[in-house]
Amino acid sequence: MNVDRLKCLAGSAMVLALAGTISGYWSDAAAETVVDDAALGDRGQKDNWLAYGRDHSEQRFSPLDQINVDNVGKLGLAWSRPLPEDRALVGTPLVVDGVMYFTGSYSVARAVDARTGKLIWEYNPETLKHAGDRARMMWGWSRGLTFYKGKVIIATADGRLIALDAKTGAPIWTTQTFDPKLPLHISGAPKAFRDLVIVGNGGSEQGGGRGFITAYHVETGEQAWRFYVVPGNPADGFEDEAQAMAATTWTGEWWKIGGGGQTWNAFTYDAEFDQILIGTGNGGPWNQKIRSPQGGDNLFLCSVVALDATTGKYKWHYQTTPGETWDYTSTMDIVLADLELKEGEGRKKVLMHAPKNGFFYVIDRKDGKLLSAEPFAKVTWATGIDMKTGRPIEAPGARYEDKPITIWPSVFGAHSWHAMSYNPNTGLVYIPQMELPTHWDDTKIDFNSWKKPSFQIDVGVDVGLGSDIPKDAGTSFLMAWDPVKQKKVWEVPQPNYWNAGTMTTAGNLVFQGRIDGKFAAYDARDGKELWSVNVGSGISAPPITYAVDGTQYVSLLVGFGGAAVAYGGGSSMAQYGWGYRAQLRQLLTFAVGAGKPMPEVGEPTFAKVLTPDGFTPDDKLADRGQHVYKASCAWCHGAGAVSGGYTPDLRASEAVVHTEQFKAIVQEGALAPNGMPRFRSLSDDDLKALQNFIRKQALEAAQPASN
Repeated sequence: MNVDRLKCLAGSAMVLALAGTISGYWSDAAAETVVDDAALGDRGQKDNWLAYGRDHSEQRFSPLDQINVDNVGKLGLAWSRPLPEDRALVGTPLVVDGVMYFTGSYSVARAVDARTGKLIWEYNPETLKHAGDRARMMWGWSRGLTFYKGKVIIATADGRLIALDAKTGAPIWTTQTFDPKLPLHISGAPKAFRDLVIVGNGGSEQGGGRGFITAYHVETGEQAWRFYVVPGNPADGFEDEAQAMAATTWTGEWWKIGGGGQTWNAFTYDAEFDQILIGTGNGGPWNQKIRSPQGGDNLFLCSVVALDATTGKYKWHYQTTPGETWDYTSTMDIVLADLELKEGEGRKKVLMHAPKNGFFYVIDRKDGKLLSAEPFAKVTWATGIDMKTGRPIEAPGARYEDKPITIWPSVFGAHSWHAMSYNPNTGLVYIPQMELPTHWDDTKIDFNSWKKPSFQIDVGVDVGLGSDIPKDAGTSFLMAWDPVKQKKVWEVPQPNYWNAGTMTTAGNLVFQGRIDGKFAAYDARDGKELWSVNVGSGISAPPITYAVDGTQYVSLLVGFGGAAVAYGGGSSMAQYGWGYRAQLRQLLTFAVGAGKPMPEVGEPTFAKVLTPDGFTPDDKLADRGQHVYKASCAWCHGAGAVSGGYTPDLRASEAVVHTEQFKAIVQEGALAPNGMPRFRSLSDDDLKALQNFIRKQALEAAQPASN
């Protein structure tokens, strides 16, 4: 493992430090909070937001109640910080002793005064420079960072883990967490516990191979342990008994195909059982007929896996979707709680989990035993969960065995990574729930010639990403769910789908941002909307709350992002006008009685497609271009070449029309510093095909709508 000790602010690591501000701020500060496992395990501490889910429980519940159902209507803007260089902002800020830490685009880390938003320091890991051509398969957003014993630790999209001095932003150590030759990337937040920090990665769709999670020593950055989600080649031997056991659930030569199981989110430390709980990812490719042709459960895909916190050794697992073939990851929140499931039997130490597949699970943390499971959204791939075996009861034809099928939930899930929260006072979980389907069709896939992709997208089944996603593709709700009774208590309809994560408080409040730019507070007991504000741009990040000098604040990053915006996109996302760099990204903070005016961020904008005279798309070339687009371009530019706002809409791009300019950008990397990577593997014929496909999409969009 390559670990570099950095003793000065030199080289490519750039730190902007406001020297007087740093020394002055901490010299005036009160006694500092030591952020260790004792602090992270203290659910009663109020003022700080110390971890991704506020504390080790991942409940995203704050005991603060200064802002409550009686006065939340008086919330106003206390301060804002413009973030003009950022794009997608999906992360959770942390607050420690009046300082807020957060990551922006490409993992740029910042510390600001949590009372005013004034910058204390900024660290730029220069992610695009380090990634080079690998940027063609990574996204630029970061879900956050971790804080532990005076260190802020960030993970970059290109695969580095970097520890920074929390007071100055100066780098302490950096570690490359995976082989840069592999098509892997990081979008999730690392997690610190027991003097370790863990981080996973993504890449199943691009041929990333065996998924794994790695723990590093917080003090040095040296690797402590690694756990593989998917077993390797049996001829090479297995790392441990868990890998040998998992190998019996696979068929064919899965180690050559890829396997998948990348762990890019959902890490929870359970101190009571001294275990780290990992939510694992989907198969690579998605289609099980390719990666494991004779079936099998394919452990440890789409599972909750418990590992010994010190050694990383396997303890137990529960698989939510055995033999998955629908991208039903379990990389969603794993929330800890003590619940009385049956009257008179006392409280059980459980975890709560609502993964993509549409079922809400309550699982015993001691041994992984399933205690209850019910659907919380429309589910057609399975009719229920067999409580004797813990396995889903699959619906006939759900695996698209003989013909195409449309099933719910979609590849975006009934619940994605957008955080759910749990309020122990109300006993309810607040879920950003979605309902939309995916049409699965592998009738045109040649299983005999299929090859593992590398830095391109091939999931082994057609799910329609070459076509636009219509405006009315899905619906969604903010749902309050009773995990004991396993039933819905209330729901609030929301626009479209892909609304942001939630946060709940002892003031009987639930806060959530929405796709249409609305940030709202609801009564946690009945869902009544009590306050809202329009922030002028789509919201994808979850809010936090904290207190400084006796005042409670609520903060939120604003910058539309996530897979549905980039990879999905289409008209379903584009309809709101949150165009590429069209609105100013920002950090907003609210308090009762504050009254600063909301900042002007820019009006909604919509793509004006170009239809140049004299360019008539060739249908055969356009068909080939669609395949090239799905493999290399859809990851960021959206389904059907309709951008959701993460990147420019190619149908409106002058560069696409002019061959030499298009070539300079795509093949030669003319816009690489802006985040548009170089695709040296695409030939001139590929570019010509792409031009025809994009121009065809533009012409179709320019046609007047039929009545």
